[in-house]
Amino acid sequence: MEILVLIVHVLLAAAIIGLVLLQQGKGAEAGASFGAGASQTVFGSTGNTGFMVKITALVAAILFATSFALAYFAKERAMSVSEVGIPSLQVIESAAERAQELPALEIPRSTSSGAASSDIPTAD
Repeated sequence: MEILVLIVHVLLAAAIIGLVLLQQGKGAEAGASFGAGASQTVFGSTGNTGFMVKITALVAAILFATSFALAYFAKERAMSVSEVGIPSLQVIESAAERAQELPALEIPRSTSSGAASSDIPTAD
């Protein structure tokens, strides 16, 4: 089911790109007022503007629906992996247990001048 939704999603994305590219810009309507022959179009005297806008809106709505479906599938997959695999809480607890098993670092003792002997310079 997820593969089918993904294929439909990709096809809808390509369709919406094509529909947007096929539409005329706002400046294209200025030529129609000077007798560019807009009354002889296939879609009527208003041209294809209303038709293309409605189809684009429909494709965009379906694209959003497939986006939500893919997000739902991704959430379900993440939930099933966390139940089967190692949950993050167990990883944190095991790291805390291993940290207690590590040997403690020894703090260098101070020298006669009162400063700790180390390779790190100090500001005096």
